[in-house]
Amino acid sequence: MSKAVRLASLLYIASMALSRVIGLVREGVIGRVLGDSGEADVYWVAFILPDFLNYLLAGGALSLVMIPLLQRAQQRGGEAEEWACFWRVSTPLALLAVGLTLTAWLSVEALTSTLAPGFHEDQRALLTHLTRIIIPAQLFHLMGATLSAKLQARDQHLAPALAPLLYTGSVAAAGLTLGAQLGAEAFAWGVLIGSALGPFGCPLLALLLSEGEGRLGRGAGGPRWHPRHEEVKAYFWRALPVMLGFSIVAFDELIVKRFGTGMGEGAVAQLHYARTLMRVPMGVFGLALGMAAFPTLSRHCAQGQHREALNLLTRSLKALLLLAVLSQIALTAVGAELAALIWGRARLTDEALRAIGLYCATLSVGLWAWASHGLVARGFYALGQTWRPTLLGSLVTLGAVPLYLWGASQGPFTLCLASSGAISAYVLVLWWWARRALLSEALNKTSNKPSAEAPNLEPIMVDALKLSLVAVLGVMSVRWLESTCPEWTAWTPGALGVVSAALVKGSVSVGGALVIAALLRVDGLQAFVGRFLRGA
Repeated sequence: MSKAVRLASLLYIASMALSRVIGLVREGVIGRVLGDSGEADVYWVAFILPDFLNYLLAGGALSLVMIPLLQRAQQRGGEAEEWACFWRVSTPLALLAVGLTLTAWLSVEALTSTLAPGFHEDQRALLTHLTRIIIPAQLFHLMGATLSAKLQARDQHLAPALAPLLYTGSVAAAGLTLGAQLGAEAFAWGVLIGSALGPFGCPLLALLLSEGEGRLGRGAGGPRWHPRHEEVKAYFWRALPVMLGFSIVAFDELIVKRFGTGMGEGAVAQLHYARTLMRVPMGVFGLALGMAAFPTLSRHCAQGQHREALNLLTRSLKALLLLAVLSQIALTAVGAELAALIWGRARLTDEALRAIGLYCATLSVGLWAWASHGLVARGFYALGQTWRPTLLGSLVTLGAVPLYLWGASQGPFTLCLASSGAISAYVLVLWWWARRALLSEALNKTSNKPSAEAPNLEPIMVDALKLSLVAVLGVMSVRWLESTCPEWTAWTPGALGVVSAALVKGSVSVGGALVIAALLRVDGLQAFVGRFLRGA
């Protein structure tokens, strides 16, 4: 990786790691206040419509679409042209966001039975109330994403990296101060306030303080209404597939939550807590590497250096897969113990905590795919190709519908298994096609027909499957230990008993994984361990 990517990666990894730590504090507060009660189920389901609105507005991919446009504008006409491009695109986008947000806010009550078919009347009333508090937060996320794209296009990453910290901290602070009095409503208000302070306020302040940009591109004329400008058309053409497509990445959690409402009280909360544990390494490594690498990927493609872009993507992905599988080993082995330490044993029974650990282990089978999908998709976005990953995601989602229906009919465990299978299939296909697209551009081809250099299956995905096998077999050693020596892994009263059980299980799991890695000749993992031991 280049020096710029390494520095940006370290910044984002540090930010994401700290954000996840604060996020776990926030989750701990929510779990200790709401537990796995019916109110907790309602709170987590209240995010379905706001998250869908964010997805519909391409909020998650907005910076990926805008950064190449801004970089090309800067190369074409300097800073003034870059600001003009920013205002031309963000003005109609803001108007669209306001209109859709208002429509969603007014439609909440009519949609509750569809969003949560398993809830009773009181829960649906609370769902309507909480959702209406949270929905406006998407405006701050969306407009903040445009500001962050402006910063990232010039490799200014500090404010975008700090934004999640303010957001997460605000939710935790609201719960700590008002959770006992307001319950789930306190956290909902924390989401709204945190969205204004973090995703929107942080990059806005950075731009206001930037030298020569005291008035957000005053020289470019401010907001502009030019809906027929080719840059506006280019943005919406590239964002349209993200808006209209329905991929596993966007819809998996919504599907799981919706089906979870019919699986008994506490099911939605337990599934969410399990996903939260899985998201820690996913966010720290996956999002950080993707955000750091994309500006350089985009620049390589803009300059016609497609082979360099492919090499950067491959190197970043190899590093990411190694980190993901090490995290998978830990989460699969000690997920229940981590849940006990984070959410406590007051509002959650030991049975519920073990269920969270089981769901986390099942979701972690697909951790490598969850962590890497954003990085792989950025290969397409750097090329300006947004239709391909969307079409792939839509096709895989349609194909996975029977899998989700089967999983939902059997219970939470099989629903998690369906989730892992769907995301793994999607990323395998996505990586094969991304590499093919970059290689074709490098060879100056205009045809999508396979060539001698186009892969049948990228070896790095074989490495990913091999590493996943290492993790699964390594954890089997823990299950053997639990069945043969239960006294070594039993929880004794207090946090110290949980920690001691986690240390025993974690040591056996990692030791078993290293033995299996040696047998399978997983060189990357062995080299990593060797560097760690030499450093120690």
